Amino acid sequence: MSYIHVKDLEKRFIVREKRKKGAFFREKKMINALQDVSFDIEHGELLGYIGPNGAGKSTTVKILSGILTPDGGEVTVGGLVPWKERKEHVRRIGVVFGQRTQLWWDVPVRDSYDLLKDIYRIPGEEYTARLKELTEALQLDELLRTPLRQLSLGQRMRAELCGSLLHRPELLFLDEPTIGLDAVSKLALRDFLKWENSRYGTTILLTTHDMEDIVALCSRVMVLGHGRKLFDGTLHDLLGRYDTVRTVTVRYEEADAWPELPDNAPAVCDGENLVITYSPAEYPTAEMIARLQGAGTIRELTVQPRNIDRLVADMYREMDL
Repeated sequence: MSYIHVKDLEKRFIVREKRKKGAFFREKKMINALQDVSFDIEHGELLGYIGPNGAGKSTTVKILSGILTPDGGEVTVGGLVPWKERKEHVRRIGVVFGQRTQLWWDVPVRDSYDLLKDIYRIPGEEYTARLKELTEALQLDELLRTPLRQLSLGQRMRAELCGSLLHRPELLFLDEPTIGLDAVSKLALRDFLKWENSRYGTTILLTTHDMEDIVALCSRVMVLGHGRKLFDGTLHDLLGRYDTVRTVTVRYEEADAWPELPDNAPAVCDGENLVITYSPAEYPTAEMIARLQGAGTIRELTVQPRNIDRLVADMYREMDL
């Protein structure tokens, strides 16, 4: 059986709607957070789990981590049922939420790690070696004696990751780990996650709205919408379905150069540049470049795929999310 096995997973919540004018009681409404969701994840996979707000991503993570009990279906993680064998299960997992902390706010980071050592009952020599490895990889050496509240957001996220991995979990849940981080911090965090996954085979389930995280880290992607699984496959296949537009920007040596282009790929002036948007399926890129070269001497030329966030927006729109 796969390391994570989910079959026909269901979870429902009862919510109270806003009280209508003149009504004494608020009406109750049943929300299907997850409906017939099935998937398998092998040990060592790094999987991107995406979808709009309210799609059911966090509910799935809470069930897989043992916090919630589902209303139907089967779930096992490493042979354990998370909510039934929770004590044993939590020893094998790590969880990082982008806007929450598991470390103590007012004490030095090292003191929080020492407490986690006792909570997870990590042997002394193993703890020392692991802490040294993680602090070097995450560049935390100079921050260990600093209270968490004094760290920047990027430093805090690195500290959270270290705390979640001290006990060498088999499975790491990451919920929006790069939210609010600057570009340098994002790159460093992504590099570390790839290192951890490659070196130790840690299974990582990443939920995020930042598609650059998915592109940088994940070869497999699942898309959830309205509590249902809508897509499960490679990132290449996902992009192949929605990455249907290219933009080419060209600047000529000659001021009056103008290529002959089809009606469905018009050129627009942008200062000294010409900008052409086209579909490579209808008009191959090689043919487009050949036409551009035939119009004059090219000084600069770039071909760009569609912005990844626009791809996701198009995908959600097509799926009516």
